[in-house]
Amino acid sequence: MKKTITYTVLLLLITAGSFAQNERSANDHAHNPWYSNTDTTRLQVSNTEWKKILSADLYAVAREKDTERPFTGKYWKSTIRGTYYCAVCGNMLFRSDTKFASTCGWPSFYEPVRKTSVRYQPDDSYNMHRTEVLCGRCDSHLGHIFDDGPPPTHKRFCMNAISLNFEQDVKKK
Repeated sequence: MKKTITYTVLLLLITAGSFAQNERSANDHAHNPWYSNTDTTRLQVSNTEWKKILSADLYAVAREKDTERPFTGKYWKSTIRGTYYCAVCGNMLFRSDTKFASTCGWPSFYEPVRKTSVRYQPDDSYNMHRTEVLCGRCDSHLGHIFDDGPPPTHKRFCMNAISLNFEQDVKKK
């Protein structure tokens, strides 16, 4: 009986911790002093500071270049109209009208909002030659770009959904 109560309490604590972490993931920008949907000033923030602010999952992808599992991110098959922002700093990245249905399992776009929204760097990890896409404002890892997208650019910006925040367009009356 004592063992059952101990396991039950332990399970409740784990569940509560998991819920708090998930809740924090959804609202990271609420306590982030660098988050802005309008400021385009380049940021120079240390990973030590980001680690204090970001959820563990977002930090792992955005700052340590981890990758979320395919077909699990909240935006990979979304068709809602709106704007996608960097989940770390709020930088405007993509519009939904440049999003397309790819079969890769991650949200895919053919063009950023502006040339300075993102920046690129070579990525030769895992014995592959790819081009990494970073936020143009805070240098957070967003995903990779490939040359197999639709016209007019023929590019596929394959992004981690956790690295994105989405703001739906307001419907006009």
